[in-house]
Amino acid sequence: MTATALLVHGGLWEAMDADAFWGTTGIHEGLTSYGVEVLAPDRPQRATGWDIEVEALGEQLAKRAGPVRIVGASNGCTVAVLLALKFPEVVDRLLLAWPATGDDAAANERARAGLVNRGCPADAAERLLTGGILRGVTDQEVAALTRIRVAVLPSVPENPSHQRKTVDALLQSIRGSRELAGCPEPPTPAFRNSAQYLDQLVRTIVEFVN
Repeated sequence: MTATALLVHGGLWEAMDADAFWGTTGIHEGLTSYGVEVLAPDRPQRATGWDIEVEALGEQLAKRAGPVRIVGASNGCTVAVLLALKFPEVVDRLLLAWPATGDDAAANERARAGLVNRGCPADAAERLLTGGILRGVTDQEVAALTRIRVAVLPSVPENPSHQRKTVDALLQSIRGSRELAGCPEPPTPAFRNSAQYLDQLVRTIVEFVN
């Protein structure tokens, strides 16, 4: 059976879409070259709540019998976790890649300022940033991801928005989860300028979804 991977790109009220994150970086093409069926929808760019994103992307899963493996990226990890919890009969594997740090006051303050500067209402910004290890998700919900296979892929090197402590907290909270080889986030020049990172990431994702 051909593996199906739902790719949930990063960003939060930014000019980011699936093509910029997965397409022009070569990841989408790399995965399909290995026979992976790729679903790469655009997240709503100006959603005022995570529930809006889950409803929009949930359309990709509602009519599928499964199994589907979700790859969440950065702030897209929140959507990925919520989708996995909402569709347990469809999603059997979850990869949290470059998880955005949600339990750091300084990181959240920077994110809040960025959201407001981009036009996000202050109350919506507060809702989007509220959570635990991950924004928009309680630590209890994270810990409930025990029925499926979960892996975490760190940002290497770490940065203020994607800190190592978030990876460690996820690995500790999700029983049976494991760490995969890390790399810079795809939209960054550090990733785009290295064919080695692209090849490594594609192979890592293929191995996980298969």
